[in-house]
Amino acid sequence: MPRIIFYTATTLNGFIADEHDSLEWLFAVEPPPPEHYERFLDGVGVLVEGSTTYEWVLAFERLLEEPAKWGALYGDRPTFVFTSRGLPIPEGADVRLVSGDVRAVVGQVRDAAGTRDIWVVGGGDLAGQFLAAGLLDEIRIAVAPVALTGGAPLLPLRVESDRLTLRSVEQQGQFAVLTYDVAAGDR
Repeated sequence: MPRIIFYTATTLNGFIADEHDSLEWLFAVEPPPPEHYERFLDGVGVLVEGSTTYEWVLAFERLLEEPAKWGALYGDRPTFVFTSRGLPIPEGADVRLVSGDVRAVVGQVRDAAGTRDIWVVGGGDLAGQFLAAGLLDEIRIAVAPVALTGGAPLLPLRVESDRLTLRSVEQQGQFAVLTYDVAAGDR
């Protein structure tokens, strides 16, 4: 069964986006060597994200104007976007708009992933829904040398230490990548 992984970058003080839902702070940091991301993405069969993350990526990468970039970024992987409204989809992209409880959709997501992992791209609220439902297997956080005064939190819920076990710590350029196994919940 594929693992469900929340993998994101965060600031030192736990924000994944600033007060304007922007990731500009992240791109001011020298990125880690690309082979780390490429190795991770090779094991991913499906992406899952919330509408705010999806809309930010569409705008930042100009994917509606340049839809061929979608394939360069994500290949032919299906992307499930949790939303309560219709959203534009880049031509040729396999984007599936879904809504409701993550437990009701996880079967479709697992089927689409096959034997490969499921990447919960963001945001923190969606990752928190997967965690609260007992569906997350791993949390991988790339901590950047940045602090913000506010914004979107990494996870907007309380998580006790008995749910997480630190598996590894790795330096990737200016980032400290922390990987936690999540205690199994009801699946």
